[in-house]
Amino acid sequence: MVIDVPFIFIALVEIIKALPLTLIITIVPLLVGFAIGIIVAFIRLYKVKGLHHIADFYVSFLRGTPILLHIMLIYLGLPMIIDQIAAYYGWSFKSNAIPILLFVLIAFSLTASAYMSEIIRAGILAVSRGQIEAAYSVGMSVPQAMRRIVFPQAVTVVLPNLCHIFVGFLHTSSIAFIVSQKELNGAANIVASSNLKFLESYIAVAIIYWTLTIIAEWITALLERRAAVFHKGGIV
Repeated sequence: MVIDVPFIFIALVEIIKALPLTLIITIVPLLVGFAIGIIVAFIRLYKVKGLHHIADFYVSFLRGTPILLHIMLIYLGLPMIIDQIAAYYGWSFKSNAIPILLFVLIAFSLTASAYMSEIIRAGILAVSRGQIEAAYSVGMSVPQAMRRIVFPQAVTVVLPNLCHIFVGFLHTSSIAFIVSQKELNGAANIVASSNLKFLESYIAVAIIYWTLTIIAEWITALLERRAAVFHKGGIV
């Protein structure tokens, strides 16, 4: 078998049209997950009464089960719940009016929040307790100490982990194809099936994933350098 090199570039042009959807499936859950993860991390760190056991279970379950399972649970279970609620209250709304993409984003966001909470918690714990106590001693409240002392240092510590989880979710976005979402890998499958040139199509999509990973690593390295200069009191 001879590889059709020109077709790799033809496939790349077709497959890259699915890049916006892939980025949405990757970035939106990470942003939502980061926001939820902060809340979950604080609940667990400060052992909020009545909530920290729930938060522990939430993180343990979502990190201990595959994201494919989360997608299927949300994709199959949430519409059933929505339809039952609508029927109970006599609403005419049906779950089939909701875009499938929304269910995918919900599943990915819940998974991302569990991993983000652990990353954020580790970053906060990495900050010296003495700095936090010093902040309290000069009259800072907990939110002020977190915003001005803890978070800037914690983010610096967890940047590599944030890059890692971005790359992980970028690659994991490919499983959204099982619920008919045409992301990069799904587009590659369609191009390959249409032209019967599977190897060339998969090489093309691999190039796209690899390029995105390199860009993410480059941005992370840049942010790490800027953060290091900032903490040393230099000019960013």
